Amino acid sequence: MSDIQGRVAFVTGGASGLGLSMARIFLKRGASVMLADRDAEGLERAVAELSSDTNQVASVVCDVADASEIEKAAQATIDHFGKVHIVVNNAGVGLGGQPGEIPLQDWRWIVDINLMGVVHGVEVFAPLIQSHGEGGHIINTGSMAGHVAPGGMGPYNATKYAVVGYSESLKAELMPHNIGVSVLCPGWVRTNIHTTGFGRPSGGPTLEEAKDDPQFQEMDAVIKGGLDPDKVAEWVADCVEANRLYIFTHEIMKIGIDMKYAQIQADYDAIIQDGRFKD
Repeated sequence: MSDIQGRVAFVTGGASGLGLSMARIFLKRGASVMLADRDAEGLERAVAELSSDTNQVASVVCDVADASEIEKAAQATIDHFGKVHIVVNNAGVGLGGQPGEIPLQDWRWIVDINLMGVVHGVEVFAPLIQSHGEGGHIINTGSMAGHVAPGGMGPYNATKYAVVGYSESLKAELMPHNIGVSVLCPGWVRTNIHTTGFGRPSGGPTLEEAKDDPQFQEMDAVIKGGLDPDKVAEWVADCVEANRLYIFTHEIMKIGIDMKYAQIQADYDAIIQDGRFKD
């Protein structure tokens, strides 16, 4: 997609953070936007902030973990704007922990949102984009944690690796239909991702209780020192128009990518040198 102007975008997690910023930038570039989020009050604030023109921006309450709600949100988008070109599967949560200590209900919770939320968005919207023949673009929010996995964040890492791999498959599968695919892999951005784990099914400490935890305080400081989400959103829009697959944000984090692939190369060389599987 070479131009966002005149397109219709559907953005999950649109009431705040990167979702709201991407909506803001798409609007500035001449698109119309349907915001989707579980937070009804947040959506009202977001719509009021972005525009008073309901022909340009609208909202729908939607839990991405529920495929039927995505279907209803898609229909609401078509009913309001007539069609959709850009789908941003952005809603996500964070969850860490140590192996053997993470309740399975929490695992299912993060997989349902971070991975299946993306799957639901693609399965519902890809046919709708194909139907009008004007092309489009799908943006899936991954993470640098989908390329380099830090310890203590196994569930989050696993879902983001899945989103990256899924997006790579989609790139090839949707290209013949004139639908581009990008996977957003940011580092630290000023959002509330680090507080979303307090809504996990198993309970645990509240956000207020966690504020006295040195580990949380350290993470909070890192996030608050992260990139401006509006600047990241500008880069996302540029990458969509350039049809980039990977959207990275932090130059310094390439060190982690280089170290990972150096390890891959070393371990691949080991079996080559061993020779036992040589043709």
